Amino acid sequence: MVSPAVNGNLKHLNHQNGRKCEDMKTNGYHNKGEKNGPGTGVASRQYRHESFEQAPMYVAVMTYLGFGIVTLFGYFRDFLRAVGLEKCHLAQEREEQKDFVPLYQDFENFYTRNLYMRVRDNWNRPICSLPGPVFDLMERVSDDYNWTFRLTGRTIHNAINMGSYNYLGFAENNADFLKTVAEKTQQYGLGVCSTRQEIGNLSIHEELEQLVASFVGAESSMTFGMGFATNSMNIPALVGKGCLILSDELNHTSLILGARLSGATIRVFKHNNMHSLEKMLREAVCSGQPRTHRPWKKILIMVEGIYSMEGSVVRLPEVIALKKKYKAYLYLDEAHSIGAVGASGRGVTELFNVNPAEIDVMMGTFTKSFGAAGGYIAGKKELVDYLRSHSHSAVYSSAMSPPVTEQIIRAMKCIMGKDGSTEGIRRIRQLAENTRYFRGRLKEMGFIIYGNDDSPVVPILLYMPGKVVAFAREMLERKIGVVVVGFPATPITEARARFCLSAAHTRAMLNQVLQHLNEVGDHLCLKFSRRKYSSCPDLHDETDFELSS
Repeated sequence: MVSPAVNGNLKHLNHQNGRKCEDMKTNGYHNKGEKNGPGTGVASRQYRHESFEQAPMYVAVMTYLGFGIVTLFGYFRDFLRAVGLEKCHLAQEREEQKDFVPLYQDFENFYTRNLYMRVRDNWNRPICSLPGPVFDLMERVSDDYNWTFRLTGRTIHNAINMGSYNYLGFAENNADFLKTVAEKTQQYGLGVCSTRQEIGNLSIHEELEQLVASFVGAESSMTFGMGFATNSMNIPALVGKGCLILSDELNHTSLILGARLSGATIRVFKHNNMHSLEKMLREAVCSGQPRTHRPWKKILIMVEGIYSMEGSVVRLPEVIALKKKYKAYLYLDEAHSIGAVGASGRGVTELFNVNPAEIDVMMGTFTKSFGAAGGYIAGKKELVDYLRSHSHSAVYSSAMSPPVTEQIIRAMKCIMGKDGSTEGIRRIRQLAENTRYFRGRLKEMGFIIYGNDDSPVVPILLYMPGKVVAFAREMLERKIGVVVVGFPATPITEARARFCLSAAHTRAMLNQVLQHLNEVGDHLCLKFSRRKYSSCPDLHDETDFELSS
């Protein structure tokens, strides 16, 4: 038996290096159109192959062995600190507080003080320029094994940026492109100093919401000043006690936090696994709530368009089919997919030719493809009207800054062609070409990469903890900025480097990065793939790929 509430509307990323750095302008974008070769056009609306190749067994064994060794050394260093032979830099209770309940849990900080601190120089690097296709970094050194850092005063110029989510290159400072943003700043100032429900509701906020609704194909939309809070503060307004959330196991932290804050029951299904999802849906409908077996008030499926650590794309048509079959609701987070995939940048709904009306809650952020900040919720008018009065993010947070609002408007109009140019569609096509080219070359080199062929998020699997830090440091020495990720943000055996492609990357930049990747991959023995890929992506062998289950 299904609750009547389930049936209603939810209210609620060729070696031609001769040009190298002379092409690298720090204005954030290269206005010169490029032809990136055949066989790469705009993303198809049909399913693409997703590769999740497993590493050889010895790699997993060596990875566990590496973590075991550093853990043993961690305990040894803790012993040295306990007997006073090594100074402890972490916060700890004073002697007179020892009889109280401990403020700092010693074992909980074991990973931080003994593993992370040894490699902390690979994260939080200070940038002193626009984070465009190239950027400048402030050089820093540590005299106490990364507990503290000091700046040397030297700047690392024109490092190729392969880590920012600047998918369409709108994080730029070209005065011609930003003219309207400057005008709105002069007109409205930098801040609103009020919530939308008080005196912070500007005409450009309403213009943006109408534009977003038109862009994503929804009846209505509302915007928020912070992308993370768009998920974490709105989900509790949509579901609560007596409701069930079915969440993909690789969902972003903001979705997880919002689900926990809601008080709803949470069940996790295997990543992109429709059998796992349907099993949970069937059980939820048949058995109802625990103990009482009453029907769930609502069943909400939460998925992402592009998963930011895997580079995989949601199997949207199949999720929608299951949603309809079991009368559930669908919450789609398009933070990484909106603007980045689809023939005109409208995300996974366009990629799969799905009617946006079939998605109950459409969520996205402006922090990536639009080069700004904030997020949006789109859907039926009843849903948006409900959230305007029930969402904590809408009621209590300050309204979006006017120049940020105008930046989103001008980027979205450019994508839609409403600025009278074809620059937006050119950038979308350039991103698709860059993505296919970069992914194809990495496969040919022998790296194991994860994700969908259309995804600009490209994870390269590094596995072993020692190789992760060596890779990041070696790439920075070659003036390439990369993001490396390891446990606990990833499974312990799947540490990786995550590359994010941009329409602002030129072919010369990508070739330079690929050349260095090839050299570093050989030097650090990172080419673990046992598959053979054709140099012609359109003529690949179907058996060369592994579809996600």
